[in-house]
Amino acid sequence: MKPNASYYQSKKEFRLLVTTSFPTLIQLKKEGKQASFNELVLKIMPQIRQYVNERLNRAIKKGNFSKGKYKADDFIDQLFIEIYDNIEAVEHEKYFYLWLFKKTNELLEDAVVEEEYDDLFFKNIDAYSKPEWDAMQEKYSTDGGGDLLMIEELDDMSYNHNDYTLNHVFIEDKEKGLIKKIDKDISEEAIQNHINLVLHNLPLASRNVFELYTNQQLELEEIAHIRNTTVSEVEQLLKDARKALQLSFFNRYPRD
Repeated sequence: MKPNASYYQSKKEFRLLVTTSFPTLIQLKKEGKQASFNELVLKIMPQIRQYVNERLNRAIKKGNFSKGKYKADDFIDQLFIEIYDNIEAVEHEKYFYLWLFKKTNELLEDAVVEEEYDDLFFKNIDAYSKPEWDAMQEKYSTDGGGDLLMIEELDDMSYNHNDYTLNHVFIEDKEKGLIKKIDKDISEEAIQNHINLVLHNLPLASRNVFELYTNQQLELEEIAHIRNTTVSEVEQLLKDARKALQLSFFNRYPRD
């Protein structure tokens, strides 16, 4: 199973839109045309809003705060202010896209306390049986974790589910046999639900790196910049996330 080509194309188009908007935004601010500035910023917000909603939904599911405490607009409104006040700090248009995600991450992490995760889950991930995985999936789905949307976003066409696939998890040629078997035996929806279940239980840092790498199509160096860390740490976090996902698939969907 390969990711939808249109999904990747939309990410490239969004990044291009953000990059090419930068010179115009700088000029509009110089001319004091804040209304036009804000109008242009609105055009680059839909996918940022989606990213904010994904982070908020996971935080709500983890119990960091109640569903009504924050809305995506709380962070989007603050991001408008950050962009207008600090856009000159961006040295070149090619950096504007990463700068946007960096600012968004900072705003979110000020509100979302890095949660304690279940250490036993991570340590025993290679020991859970298929019935145990199925029970965890049932609880996760029953609690709303697999399909949680902010109420005000239900009619927002900019919201897309995460297009997770086995190719995000298994990247070596020797794993192609398992990919083929899982692809044959279970549905695309079940694969995405399982990946979301495992990500839900991983440490915030590993989960965030995996999501930025797969959903936002960012390079490791770019993720390190956004997270204020080193490339080697990002590599390890991505490796940890993939290892956890791989082990979970091996045990829930074993090969004959």
